[in-house]
Amino acid sequence: MKRLIQALMVLALMAGASFADKLTISAKDAYKLIGKPGVMFVSGDSETAFENGHIRGSVNMYAHHLHHSDIMGRMHCAPLFQCPKDAEHYIGAHGIDNDTTIIAYDNWRGPNATGVLAFFKSYGHKKVYVLDGGVDAIKALDPNQQKYNQLKEESRKIKKAYKKAKKAGDMAKYKELKAKYKELKAQMKALEPKLIVQRGIKKVDLGNGHFAYLPPESEAKITPKHYKIDPKHIDLSWVAGKDEVYHAVQDRLKNGDKSKYVIIDTRSMIEIIGERKMDNVARGGHVPTAKFIEWKNITDFKRHKSFRTKEELEKLFKKYGVTKDKTIYAYCQVGTGRGSDIITALKLLGYPNAKVYSGSWDEWGNDMNLPIRR
Repeated sequence: MKRLIQALMVLALMAGASFADKLTISAKDAYKLIGKPGVMFVSGDSETAFENGHIRGSVNMYAHHLHHSDIMGRMHCAPLFQCPKDAEHYIGAHGIDNDTTIIAYDNWRGPNATGVLAFFKSYGHKKVYVLDGGVDAIKALDPNQQKYNQLKEESRKIKKAYKKAKKAGDMAKYKELKAKYKELKAQMKALEPKLIVQRGIKKVDLGNGHFAYLPPESEAKITPKHYKIDPKHIDLSWVAGKDEVYHAVQDRLKNGDKSKYVIIDTRSMIEIIGERKMDNVARGGHVPTAKFIEWKNITDFKRHKSFRTKEELEKLFKKYGVTKDKTIYAYCQVGTGRGSDIITALKLLGYPNAKVYSGSWDEWGNDMNLPIRR
């Protein structure tokens, strides 16, 4: 009965949550769901970032690693990021089943959280949302975190002061300040277990070179669950393979901006011109006819939000001729990240045909049969 009541409470919270186009969730609404049954917070940031600070009870799925290709960049189940059987095992090992509500998050910038979103959406998972503002926004809502931050700042000042006193030879003041510093550190230590954002990580070997990264068992024991991907529910409105993108290139080479397709490269200019190559990619450069809209144009750096306002985003895409009547493909290095960030922004604006090129440059740059530009 208790678990039923808890589940009903979660449903009520979800019903009242203000999701923007059902793809994002505010920090205020997400905060209420932390620790609730049937909800899993998933960090898309790196394993190191997760270890240094993650939302209590959440699991880690580093967005860059959600794209699985071999050393030659070949995607064996394209346009999906992973083959269904592998994905089922991987997702289930993180304590997620088909009914789980997933809150994807990163620090606050957006790309890694949207990588998790696109990954799950492509397999037909309905209840998955990006936490707008990420882990930083959750920290800002935690009263214990605010107390902790105040103590930390005060301890820094005291430490600087007692070092100065010691250097000046004022040992009485030095001892007084040193005792105060130790008292502040003790208060901080007492607060640490109460913080919403915790430190630590547990690594679980899944076999075949794959791992699950979970919170320490002292924080939350994650029990593996059964996850099933129904081929009928796979959502190809989120992902595209290289054949689709190649067809769009051919059309754009023939028709220019009058083409019904748009290809967006979301990487930095140093990658676009081929000066910098990442991972095991053989060639540097970009997909012919691609428009260059770096992912940083999507993030609201002033407000520390994952997305700029709709008005700002609409103005941005209009500037580049990215209109709703086009079929749009965005790519980066692996798709789950900067490419998914652009696509999520487009879907928030109501663009009906926007897809992540799941192979991205990892695949395109390694396929010598595909054209490139520098």
